[in-house]
Amino acid sequence: MVLKAELHTHLEGTASPELVKHLAHRNTMSLPTDLFNTDDTYKWTTFLEFLKAYDLASSVIKTPEDYRDVTYDYLKQCAQQNTIYVEVMSSPDHAAMAGMGYQDHLDGIVQGIEDAQRDFDIIGRIIVTCVRHLGPERSLVVAKQITGALHPFVVGFGMGGDENAHHPSDFAPAFNLCHEAGLPCNVHAGEMAGPESVHAALDHLPVKRIGHGVRSIEDSNLVQRLIDQNITLEVCPGSNIALGVYPNFAEHPFLKLKDAGCKVTLSSDDPPFFNTSISREYGIASEHFALSDDELIDITRTSLENSFADQKTKDKLLARL
Repeated sequence: MVLKAELHTHLEGTASPELVKHLAHRNTMSLPTDLFNTDDTYKWTTFLEFLKAYDLASSVIKTPEDYRDVTYDYLKQCAQQNTIYVEVMSSPDHAAMAGMGYQDHLDGIVQGIEDAQRDFDIIGRIIVTCVRHLGPERSLVVAKQITGALHPFVVGFGMGGDENAHHPSDFAPAFNLCHEAGLPCNVHAGEMAGPESVHAALDHLPVKRIGHGVRSIEDSNLVQRLIDQNITLEVCPGSNIALGVYPNFAEHPFLKLKDAGCKVTLSSDDPPFFNTSISREYGIASEHFALSDDELIDITRTSLENSFADQKTKDKLLARL
């Protein structure tokens, strides 16, 4: 089986309905009945409904132990799918909404990573993210929290949320603060908005990777810019289809971006919400994009080489390939 690596998954969005119900029970919380379908999957239709369901599910993660369990559970699943490295995007804003401080949220995640590495020989690292639709002021609060308590497992800073809220330039102070503290950055762009969103991110933010970025294919000048600036795309095909960015895998531009010379990787985004996993994403690339095992290993190599891990960790992981 092909060894895998993942650069784009939202930690709070990895929690399965089963785990969310368990945490709700542990924290004596009641969940709205319309959060789940009858087959015990998350219930949503539009992107904004997805964000609401995501927030509701995240609200049950209330303690460091909860964050530890969510992290450990996901890394265990990934290890069982032959994954050797995962960068999870954590959200201090969601932790704050649940009444938890930054350090407690971080401590729980770190414990989950350490326990999973001990038990499953998988390496996990953290990209701390701000939420775009919560606004620039909140992003700066998060950036100050990260830079005020740097941790070796926190390897980057990024931004998720509603891509159509605010302008990338509004978030430059937060990104520049983290960049100057030595943290590489990524940002969601070119998913729910077009290539102009990616251009704006590259114009105003010190980013090395673009989360999704698939709609870059609509602008040949942008595709060349991605190549020239050595930008890596964190592509999540299953998520793109689930959210209706493309109607089917035949229309998905993964191969066009790859063949043009862009650096592309494979990730699952929010796996239980989109009925996917890192293993299924590699399976999609095999079945729908006709990638051979050698080509899939090259995808893993691209992920590891362009991860935000330190060079010693990268070398150790690359040796396993």
